[in-house]
Amino acid sequence: MGNFSITSETVFAHPAERVYDFVSNPGNWGRTYKGSGGMHEGSKHLKLPLQIGDTWMEKVDLPPNTYHSEWTLITARRPTKFVFQQINKVGVNADGSGGVEGITTISYTFEPNIGHGMTLFTRNLTTELPKGVDIPDDLLTVCCRPGGIDRYHAAIEKELDAEFGKPKDAFKE
Repeated sequence: MGNFSITSETVFAHPAERVYDFVSNPGNWGRTYKGSGGMHEGSKHLKLPLQIGDTWMEKVDLPPNTYHSEWTLITARRPTKFVFQQINKVGVNADGSGGVEGITTISYTFEPNIGHGMTLFTRNLTTELPKGVDIPDDLLTVCCRPGGIDRYHAAIEKELDAEFGKPKDAFKE
């Protein structure tokens, strides 16, 4: 089995519950993650907060390609951990063709109260593929580019700051 994984951490000047509620809503992904087209129309029925076992389809727009990822929530412990997984059909095309066997797991962990209401947010994406199996290069790039994950975190912070305001004693780098 071949694996690839990427992890990134960011300190947000917002409480863990607020960060959790924002990132655990797949409807927000298209606003913050390059390549995510948000939830597929067939997944608009989801009720928040998501419950273990809930499934939804994410549209991944990487012109000229569009992929669909079917995610299942496997861990939901507000405000400390949120984990979802795709089993098989990794890199499946919008028309249902293509895709490979494998498992992609994305985990979000939140370490609350690290000082002045700040939260350490960690995102890990791990994909396990059978030996000799690859996913399309554009999908691999959007999943694993460290700068892309950092831009995702920056977009989350921008959205939270816009909605709730930037806390006065926010962490300064």
